[in-house]
This record gives sequence, structure tokens and C-alpha cells, in this order.
Amino acid sequence: MATRLQFENSCEIGVFSKLTNAYCLVAIGGSENFYSAFESELADAIPVVKASIGDTRMIGRLCVGNKNGLLLPHTTTDQELQHLRNSIPDSVVVQRIDERMNALGNCIACNDHVALTHTDLDKETEELIADVLGVEVFRQTIAGNILVGSYCTFSNRGGMVHPHTSVEDLDELSTLLQVPLVAGTINRGSDVIAAGMIVNDWAAFCGLDTTATELSVIENIFKLGDSHPTAIVDTMRKSLIDTYV
Repeated sequence: MATRLQFENSCEIGVFSKLTNAYCLVAIGGSENFYSAFESELADAIPVVKASIGDTRMIGRLCVGNKNGLLLPHTTTDQELQHLRNSIPDSVVVQRIDERMNALGNCIACNDHVALTHTDLDKETEELIADVLGVEVFRQTIAGNILVGSYCTFSNRGGMVHPHTSVEDLDELSTLLQVPLVAGTINRGSDVIAAGMIVNDWAAFCGLDTTATELSVIENIFKLGDSHPTAIVDTMRKSLIDTYV
């Protein structure tokens, strides 16, 4: 199930939050509703952590992570780094890297197995991404855009990319990532996919402006409905059996 919400008056919720299969980071200072929306969906499974990076709230665009690790820009303060290390699971490696392009979330997109990166990223950064996140790294563009982290988002089950991505590019990216991909939009036609939504293997959150059509595309490609119907059917079956017995 995909949840629609906004951060203060912004539907660009991917700018203010980061979601993986092991933890969720949420910008400090937003309304309590924003934080509690994540808490109610995720708290049973993973920690939801309020954080800032480099004294800003744009944490979703500044960091990149998956269930294995979290990479932070050099602007991250020692206190922020320590807070994140204390708050997220010990199995996750948290590391600050010295990369001149410090909006890591705009330059890198990843799931638990593969990362797509900006074509001009430093070689050392590429090696760190592979080591810390435990992924294969490919330098790519999405529909001619070098900010791959902004124009696509993908989990271990599916992915969404910029609406102008050609069929050939979709096939190539899908083969690289080993997940099905669809070209689409978010927030009533916005092509900056990662700014408008965050997703992991069982949950997605997107901006309040997202239309019902966009929502259904998201739920289909990320296979979000898979876990729920069976659970509902099981519950119904149990209650029916109880009634008849």
C-alpha cells in the first residue's frame, strides 16, 4: 500500500526522508503528522529516526543508503554522524565520504544489490559505494539526465524512472538492475521521481498531489499489494472457519 503525505506544505517528501529495508530517516522539525505517518506504517519492522545532515533538513537528497550501509556527505557534523550510528541497526555501516558532489541522493540510486551513479563521480567514491553498500556500481544516465538519483527510484522488487526514458534504455536498465521497470510520474506529472516518493520492499510513501492513476502504477510496479490481499483472505478464512465450527 502506498501512503500519500506532505512535509509542511511540500509534496517533495523524498527530499525530507530516506527509506530502506533496515531503517527510515525523517527530517527533524516537520509536523508530527509527517513523522507519525512513517511510525504507524514502519515502526513494527524498522526504526524511524529523526535526523538532520549538515544542519539541513534535506536528508533524502544528501545521503544514500540501503540495508547494508548509509553514506553521508562531508558536510555531516560529528554529532549527526554519531546520532545516526546510535539510532540505526548495528549491522548497517554508517560512513561519511569526501566527495565534491555532496548531494549524494541526487547522484546515486540504489537498492540492496545494485547502484546507478552520476557519470562524474570520483573513482574512490565508486569503490566506497561498492564496499559500504555491498552493491555492483554502474555509471548511467536516465533519459539523458546525469542526476540518476533524482530521476529514478527502485527497490528489490521493481522500479520507476523518468517518463521520457526510451524503451531501449528501459530494457538496458532493467537488465542491469534485474527488476521490472516502468517509466512514470509522481505528484501529478512531476518527472523528479525520487524527490516525490520513497519506497522499500513492502511500503511506499509519495507526495499528496500524486493522482490515483500514478498510485496504481506505483503499487503495481513495486508489488506493494502482494502482501495485503493474502493476509486479508487468511483472516477472513479463519473467521469463517471459526463461525462454522
